[in-house]
Amino acid sequence: MQYAYRDRKVKKREFRKLWILRINAGAREHGLSYSQLMGGLKKANVDLNRKVLADLAMNHPEAFKAVVDKVS
Repeated sequence: MQYAYRDRKVKKREFRKLWILRINAGAREHGLSYSQLMGGLKKANVDLNRKVLADLAMNHPEAFKAVVDKVS
């Protein structure tokens, strides 16, 4: 149990990295990079967090495409 505190922080870090990888893969399918997608979402005032975007990219590609189309 001596690593429990530290590893709770590491777990959050690892999930964020996983979400970013999934979003980047989905964005690249539509001709954008991760940073272009996130910057465009911010400009378009679309408030979706990385967890939701990663889920859309993996499980609902048609909904993710609609989000990407908002950016373009």
